[in-house]
Amino acid sequence: MALPLHSCQYDVIVVGMGPAGASTAYELSQLGLSVLAFDKQVHPRNKVCGGGLSARIERILPADFKTVVDGTVYRVQFAYGGADSFIVEFPQPVAYMVMRPTFDQWLVEKARQVGVEIREDESVLAVQELEDGVEVATGKGRYRGRVVIGADGAMSVVAQQCFPGRRVRNIPALESECHGETPHAFQHTQTALISLRAAKKGYGWVFPKKKGLSLGVGEFVRGANRPKRSFEDFISHESALAGLSIPSPLGHPLPIAHYQANRRGHQWTGSLVRHRAVLVGDAGHLVDPLLGEGIYYAVRSGQLAAASVAATLRDPKRGLEEYEKNAEAEFGLEFRVASRLGAIIYGLPRACHWWAGRTFPDTYQRMLRRYCELLQGRETYQTLWAKILQRLKGPFGRS
Repeated sequence: MALPLHSCQYDVIVVGMGPAGASTAYELSQLGLSVLAFDKQVHPRNKVCGGGLSARIERILPADFKTVVDGTVYRVQFAYGGADSFIVEFPQPVAYMVMRPTFDQWLVEKARQVGVEIREDESVLAVQELEDGVEVATGKGRYRGRVVIGADGAMSVVAQQCFPGRRVRNIPALESECHGETPHAFQHTQTALISLRAAKKGYGWVFPKKKGLSLGVGEFVRGANRPKRSFEDFISHESALAGLSIPSPLGHPLPIAHYQANRRGHQWTGSLVRHRAVLVGDAGHLVDPLLGEGIYYAVRSGQLAAASVAATLRDPKRGLEEYEKNAEAEFGLEFRVASRLGAIIYGLPRACHWWAGRTFPDTYQRMLRRYCELLQGRETYQTLWAKILQRLKGPFGRS
């Protein structure tokens, strides 16, 4: 029996209402387009995620996003070998902490308030391209639009069906939430922990929240893939976690942006635009290959996509490819440099970090401080890489 066809045709159909989808839908509706959005779950819904927003996201979110901020981080403790660690502290925020159910629902309500039609608890099963648009099928019916936006995560249905042969990769991550009756020192001091000794080819993190801690590990180098062992080692040997009762972690894929090693001009391993389909956020694998940060790029890619889609629907001569060009211009070189840095940082044995931190403490700690400035938006990967190269031209460690 054929599913009923919805009588209304929309300008844009958005699949997935996480940060990428909600941001795209909000911007599109603000630009005067009719938008239908689907999510397979009902908000607020649980989401495996550390919930850390780099402070630079303040530049691209509505000002009232702070109403859903669960905590603000001003201090970062870096653990880099043995028992050694270094604390960086700033008067300005380094990161904002959110609980994903609350943050995502806030974004969804923003989209709903500007007129986006949202259908929750309705999974998209198939996407078919038509001569003059697209048809999206769910378990409840069929819907037509002029463009479809894939914002449905790392295992995107839109990407699978509209981008055949697209080669991308995910990295494994494990995360847990720890809630205790007595507040942890990290909560009192608004401190996040970044541990380079937590994983063989990645890092571990602890983020402070109002009611506890979010913690996890990620493996960023192909072939490492031992997150369970890394997580167990992390919670067993990290002194900051001593005495805590930590629930079993949940796993999820991080769809990092990937470039073949250092090839200038190399584009995305998978396209972001194909005919009338567009990918944003995790569906487009727009996740920082060094830090694993995805929410900033989810929101920003949604904004870029919305602007290009709206312009194209008003003037077909513009073309949806404009979005991919803009995304490449804004993220491309940044991701390329981040991938290069990741190959160096995560490719080194853990003992090398301990040796560098002990032998050249000023230089090593200066680089850790740059990391925080990157999260604040005061530094970019490109400027950071240029400073590294400049320092390497002279004796290592000279101020």
